[in-house]
Amino acid sequence: MLYGYIGKLLFVDLTTGAIKEKKLTKDLTENFIGGYGIGAKILYDMIPADADPLGPENVFGFMTGPANNSRAFFGGRYTIVHKSPVTNGWNDANSGGYFGPELKKSGYDALFISGKAEKPVYIYINDGKVEIRDAAHLWGLDCKEVWEALKKETDEKVRISAIGPAGEKLSLISCPINDGHRAPGRGGGGAVMGSKNLKAVAVRGTQKTELAHPEKLMEINKRLTAAFKENPVFGAMQLYGTGLYNTPSALSGDSPVKNWGGVGVSDFGEENAKNIGPEGMEKFKLRRYNCSQCPMGCGAELKVTDGRWPLEDTERPEYETVCSFGTNCLNADTESLFKCNELCNRAGLDTIAAGMTVSWAMECFNNGVLSKEELDGIDLTWGNSEGIVALTEKIANGEGCGQILQHGTEYAAKHYDKGQEYLMTASGIELPMHDPRYAPGLARIYQHDPTPGRHVKGGIGGLHMANAQPGDKYDYKGTGELDLQCAAGTEITNTTGFCIMGAGVGVGGDVINEYMEAITGNPMTAEDAFKIGVRVFTMRHAFNLKAGKKMNDVVISGRPIGHPPLTSGPNKDRDIDNVLLAKNFFEAADWNYETGKPSLEMLQKLGGMEDVIADLYGEGVLA
Repeated sequence: MLYGYIGKLLFVDLTTGAIKEKKLTKDLTENFIGGYGIGAKILYDMIPADADPLGPENVFGFMTGPANNSRAFFGGRYTIVHKSPVTNGWNDANSGGYFGPELKKSGYDALFISGKAEKPVYIYINDGKVEIRDAAHLWGLDCKEVWEALKKETDEKVRISAIGPAGEKLSLISCPINDGHRAPGRGGGGAVMGSKNLKAVAVRGTQKTELAHPEKLMEINKRLTAAFKENPVFGAMQLYGTGLYNTPSALSGDSPVKNWGGVGVSDFGEENAKNIGPEGMEKFKLRRYNCSQCPMGCGAELKVTDGRWPLEDTERPEYETVCSFGTNCLNADTESLFKCNELCNRAGLDTIAAGMTVSWAMECFNNGVLSKEELDGIDLTWGNSEGIVALTEKIANGEGCGQILQHGTEYAAKHYDKGQEYLMTASGIELPMHDPRYAPGLARIYQHDPTPGRHVKGGIGGLHMANAQPGDKYDYKGTGELDLQCAAGTEITNTTGFCIMGAGVGVGGDVINEYMEAITGNPMTAEDAFKIGVRVFTMRHAFNLKAGKKMNDVVISGRPIGHPPLTSGPNKDRDIDNVLLAKNFFEAADWNYETGKPSLEMLQKLGGMEDVIADLYGEGVLA
């Protein structure tokens, strides 16, 4: 028995209507664990190298991990996987809420969707019964409306992942939304679902996941519960969520300001920084929100009773959303931040990319690159909250200039043939809201992770953000080994289905290894975890190599890495050597820096990479 897994993978071809089950094999779980580990292996085999990301040959996967439906604390995350229409390479995006564990309860460890339906459909899975249902009546509804409709149509307890109007219009910054406000946001997943005429996946189930040592798992939970009571970060996150960091990050140099060209202490200011933090948000709070299996509950539901943008039962925007629409637009109007968050959740938009698109348009407007007429008469003076909301509505609806901006900044710059100097991207993906000039290790992650432009991937950038690395973080000598170790550790967190926020309160590598033994029955040493983490990282990277991605395709904008450096503020004169950081990492991983090709010896040592070896070095090597 595969403890910790249902043991079944589901494959749905929307072109033919074929529905097939395959057994989840032991070698897949041992080599790749779950989540995007197994997803990368299967998509590497299934998707042709030249597949159009918005064509029927692309495969869209919903992936669970062994922690899902196990009762392990912080074990409620799931991942979507597909070829990205933004980068034309590998994409994965992670989300919390309740969808992942419910997919597992419905009878499957993963769902893979290929082909394209002739008309809008949704997939309904209920305790192993799978249906492709007509979704014509759902087309045009926003993500929250779809959930309410499917509760009535299927089961009141159903969980869904659905696209909104943005995904239907194939917006390149669109994403599916689960539980009304949780988003696997990056890389254009909503457009891929929309290209398949797939409105939603709805899941409901009662199946249990068999655990190897349930009593040991509960002992770990009990021990952690006692530790949480003494952990000040746990208590603060319960109260304020990721918003705990809004104010200090805006002033320290961690948060980007004014489309990455400004300084928090001078351009944004202390009063504005306070207003976008708990001091300005808590008065709107209704209740806490916990994701599945989460003892902390860092989310919250809000209510705005009056003002320009009253909202009933909306959700508190996370740190990334607040920064993208806030510090990066010089906007401290909290109610506008709530409104933009709600617009994105309903339309099915990645809030990081949407906010970055607004800040790009603002810099273009303020520097005379885009006119008021080109922006449908919207005044985008820095900090103008009404203009920010108005432009976000245009993007969410795909109307007027929003027809262009709904595809993100690089698409818009190409369309208008101007504004390229204000792009803040990594391989076409808008950058997340932590500044490499403050945490230099992020430069390597943003540029060279197989899924570029991510803040939830591993590396020494995380240590730099927390100021937790011994010595000078701007000394780049010998960073490779530690960078690789951190990357591998985060791969384990993501593939198992744990939340990276748990690491901040003690649910990190050693505890996850303990949980994995309790769940699966297989001991996981630090050495085991490192090897599996590197294997998963390499498989994601191999997908890009197969797709024809070259090293000169892997780029990052200059301004966020200090090219040129800022002349004032906490990050003054910081000029990040992204090339040396990458070379150090590639050397530690035993990859060729010029080609990105892993060495044959490294692939053989990892094991489980036979397909990759054959593709890169020829079938004869395996003989």
